[in-house]
Amino acid sequence: MLKALYDNVLRLSAHRRASWVLGTVSFAESSVFPLPPDLLLVPMIISDRTRAWTLAAITTITSVLGGILGYAIGAVFWDTIGTQVVLLYGGQEAFDSFQAFYADWGLLVLLAAAVTFLPFKVATIASGVAGLPLVGFVLTSLAGRGFRFYMVAAGAYYLGPSVRQQFERNFARMSMLAGLGALILFAYLYWRH
Repeated sequence: MLKALYDNVLRLSAHRRASWVLGTVSFAESSVFPLPPDLLLVPMIISDRTRAWTLAAITTITSVLGGILGYAIGAVFWDTIGTQVVLLYGGQEAFDSFQAFYADWGLLVLLAAAVTFLPFKVATIASGVAGLPLVGFVLTSLAGRGFRFYMVAAGAYYLGPSVRQQFERNFARMSMLAGLGALILFAYLYWRH
């Protein structure tokens, strides 16, 4: 199922309104959508390297705006929407672990989710539920997402088509590594707590 969704997102990267699609995917991924915007960002940069930094900016800004929606889901709509989003992605256990550590690690966990392939949507919703200060949430999200998407843009810009081939070839492994990374992070935080 994820592969079919990936193929559809990839087709959209060649559309004349692809920047709008990129912004929409990036916004949605931060609160409800399962696929990361990197899947669209990389082929778009490879097809027009002169737009690399503009596309990274679009991805960063819309991701943070989507994160604010995720925060609102956790802060205001947890009982009606938030629980459904977390359950939809089978993230209840991860969410419960995340909440347990949030009081001690708040911004660091958010930063880890913003920079890595950990589920950022879970971090944004949990931030709202935990009542993380909104200014700290926005600044941390902006720094983490900016770092991630500008690094992806730099890789696509400087390494070109080989990055896309490697990304597609290792999509399943990267997904598994992201899950493993999340488990290791939560285990470490649990042990430290």
